[in-house]
Amino acid sequence: MVRRIDVTGAGGVRLVAWEFGDAPKDDPSEAPAPGVLLLHGLMGRAAHWASTARWLSERRRAVALDQRGHGRSEKPPRAAYTREAYVEDAEAVLEQLDLGPAVVIGHAMGALTGWQLAAKRPDLVSGLVISDMRASALGAASQREWADWFRSWPVPFATLADVRKWFGEDDPWVERPNPARGAFYAEVMHESADGWRPVFDPEQMLKSRETWVYDAHWEELAQVQCPTLVVRGLDGQLGRAEAQEMVRVLPRGQYAEVADAGHLVHYDQPEGWRSAIEPFLDAVLTG
Repeated sequence: MVRRIDVTGAGGVRLVAWEFGDAPKDDPSEAPAPGVLLLHGLMGRAAHWASTARWLSERRRAVALDQRGHGRSEKPPRAAYTREAYVEDAEAVLEQLDLGPAVVIGHAMGALTGWQLAAKRPDLVSGLVISDMRASALGAASQREWADWFRSWPVPFATLADVRKWFGEDDPWVERPNPARGAFYAEVMHESADGWRPVFDPEQMLKSRETWVYDAHWEELAQVQCPTLVVRGLDGQLGRAEAQEMVRVLPRGQYAEVADAGHLVHYDQPEGWRSAIEPFLDAVLTG
């Protein structure tokens, strides 16, 4: 079962969270299941966590958030798309859903939000999983490349099959075909009068991204006091040397990697992803 929950985020932005599994029990004598908050990356949506959330919900209260500008959440053109706003949104979800202290699992941008939240509000985060997100600055060239990449999209796509093919096989910015990548992007498209277009505004995505690419985030990483697992796909964007340096900087850092996975670790290799993070989650759960 998946249940939609509306949340009020920073600045009054309407957010949509999705709870997987049974609804929380009202019996006060029964201990609540430990909470897990899942945060997708830039351009993602809560549905990308469906496979992970289903097995998490067997023992935990799993909630995935459509972050501002993404999925079913509000996309106001004049809203703040700052790091502070994203962190305050996650904070609002944990507080309004009485989910914390929770394990926060984040992919890419969602992972950065997770560790900034853990540094700001250690009372709300009992454990953290960082999936394929770099702590170093990416720079202006990276931002320009992303703007060029967005402009290269042949939108509108005529069919969802065209979406899957372009992102999975034909995207000239990607070195090798990846069907999972095509499926990933098919989930963030919606049908309009002239074809299939992204559910997000690419300009808002660039605006969100520019709030972190010019800065390094090592100092905030060092402030995370909870147990933290850094996960990388062997073919992802986070290199082994940087991932291991992140583990060294973290006060309670651990490291895991997933074979045959790229940047979309949990989407590329769901079983390998589960094997990598489940022992860590069990350890956090048992203290």
